[in-house]
Amino acid sequence: MDIVTLLPQFGGFLYTIGSFVVALSVIVAVHEYGHYIVGRWSGIHAEVFSLGFGPVLFSRVDKRGTRWQIALLPFGGYVKFLGDADAASGKDSAAMEAAANDPTRLRQTMHGAPLWARSATVAAGPVFNFVMSVIIFSVLAMTQGTLRDPLAIGTLVPLPGIENQLREGDELVAIEGVAIPDEAGAMSWGEFRDQLPMVQPMEYQVRRDGQLVSVQGPFLSPPHVRAVAPRSAASDAGLQAGDVITGVDGEPIFAFDQLKQTVEQADGRVLLLEVWRQGQELELALAPRRTDEPQPDGSFATRWRIGVVGGQAFEPATEVGGVGESLVAGASQVWSVIDMSISGLTHMITGAISTCNLSGPIGIAETSSAMASQGAVSFIRFIAVLSTAVGLLNLFPVPALDGGHLVFYAYEAVTGRPPSDGVMRILMTLGIAMILSLMVFALGNDLFC
Repeated sequence: MDIVTLLPQFGGFLYTIGSFVVALSVIVAVHEYGHYIVGRWSGIHAEVFSLGFGPVLFSRVDKRGTRWQIALLPFGGYVKFLGDADAASGKDSAAMEAAANDPTRLRQTMHGAPLWARSATVAAGPVFNFVMSVIIFSVLAMTQGTLRDPLAIGTLVPLPGIENQLREGDELVAIEGVAIPDEAGAMSWGEFRDQLPMVQPMEYQVRRDGQLVSVQGPFLSPPHVRAVAPRSAASDAGLQAGDVITGVDGEPIFAFDQLKQTVEQADGRVLLLEVWRQGQELELALAPRRTDEPQPDGSFATRWRIGVVGGQAFEPATEVGGVGESLVAGASQVWSVIDMSISGLTHMITGAISTCNLSGPIGIAETSSAMASQGAVSFIRFIAVLSTAVGLLNLFPVPALDGGHLVFYAYEAVTGRPPSDGVMRILMTLGIAMILSLMVFALGNDLFC
């Protein structure tokens, strides 16, 4: 093996690391800025704002006396407030004793500030993560728009072997005699698709130039690859968004449900896919993998999947949504990520699903690379999802995390005094040990699952 052979692999490695560092740096910067700015507003002085750990590459001190720095290891960050001994906000006994005789100085320390100021400062990190996610999801909803009503065709998906008489701008009225459901109707889109016969071509009734016409087109849900899941069998085999799977093991297919049924019945057996890609015909082999999928009732079900998301024979026409509507959609998506994360963690703890669903740094890096390769929108959306997850993780009641500090503050609010320094040191040590153990476990999942 020569250097020329290694170059593409090395380039892919750098791309993976680069996309991971960019995503993590944005999320950490927002999280730590939340701590910093709310601490500043509430009268707590920040000594250091650091992106990364280890040797300092660049730093400057602002007019307020805060040192802003970038460190060598870009896998996190911290804000060190006056009176903190370390990045985990442990108490610096010497600094606190020095400030004890100066009420003004003591008020500026993290451990001498009022309870409300400390609580707000600690909670601000996760809150800023959630706010950033809501903003990103809302902007995406606003720019990508919402479906037009009545439903109309925006862009036709290229499909081989079928004459498509549909046109962009056609308003859909019915397909194979089944009326298109509207937003106020009793029938959902899923129920509508279930009523359609498995035939190709299909008869579409559309409103075109003010006239009702009947035209022929492809099956509504063809085996068109709209997206490929990162770290999936499809991704490893080389399937790409835009591919059309025209056959499996020599049997032609025209519906995504045919592909789904074949994959589920294969029970993990290697499948040979016939793929149409921009006029070229390819053959790809892959083996379906077991996947734990969330269900509407909050449970999980194990299914065989190859990791592709299907689409329709057309992209629906959209229109720009309002600010209020987009904000509601953004907040809803953040809540959905939180709900699925908590549900998944609960099911892993109870043994209902495999702990292999927990990814570590390698898995997150690979996912960030895959999302970046799918385009800016996918990568930005991934940052929003990861930001929500980071905010949620930091709220867990584990010492050394923000949630652990909030538990200590709640104890202080109830009892009127904080836990003793000795108890705090023990709990912080246990918390750090728990976090490191979880990281090692997740890293093991990345390597061996």
